[in-house]
Amino acid sequence: MPSTADIRILLIDSQRLFLTGLSALMASEPGLVVIGQANNRIEALDGARLMPDVILLELILENESGLDFLPDLLRIATEARIVVLTATLDFNLHLRAVRLGAVGVVPKTEPSSTLFKAIRKVHSGEVWLNRSIMAAVISDLFRESGLEKPHPEAAKIASLTERELEVITLIGEGRKNKQIAARLFISEATVRHHLTSIFEKLGVSDRLELIIYAYQHGLATLPNQSATDKKSIELGETSHDA
Repeated sequence: MPSTADIRILLIDSQRLFLTGLSALMASEPGLVVIGQANNRIEALDGARLMPDVILLELILENESGLDFLPDLLRIATEARIVVLTATLDFNLHLRAVRLGAVGVVPKTEPSSTLFKAIRKVHSGEVWLNRSIMAAVISDLFRESGLEKPHPEAAKIASLTERELEVITLIGEGRKNKQIAARLFISEATVRHHLTSIFEKLGVSDRLELIIYAYQHGLATLPNQSATDKKSIELGETSHDA
């Protein structure tokens, strides 16, 4: 019987043999529990009613696309985090999935250790996306906002201290709390304290919202796409464990 600390996972893929192997793989990893498997949309939506913590979704199914019902999964399992686990390397499909609400993308060519890490990261409130996808999503937000900074946002930004602005800049570079602490010669506990204050002042709930806000309002520089593009960017803790 799963414990309350286990991460409850729903698997969605049209290849039954793959699901069987993936389920066995999950069973070998402490703290991960498969609560359901689905081969199609109907089974997937039924599985979502089990309220999984994480959903692993293949985009290319036998007679349909996982993109078509991804939003429905999130409407049913409101607390679930969706990770695209897919054989396709089509960047545009990955990007569409993220725009629809996925918070992670893991190619099936990756080792199991990468998948386990991605599951735990997204479950803790982070995202598992490469820099190219992050840059594209943020560019969308730039276009939607027209780079306008409404007066209420200017007032929020003005309330930030110099140290808080430094923390935001480093987060914009993709740095973790430990790295920020070392750069600013402060403790990780102090970094978490600053993040809690930043979240409250800016009205954001987690690190992903903060980094998007920072790019929108000129508090951080959009990362350049370079050789690091293929590496996943981890956008840290939620407001509860900042």
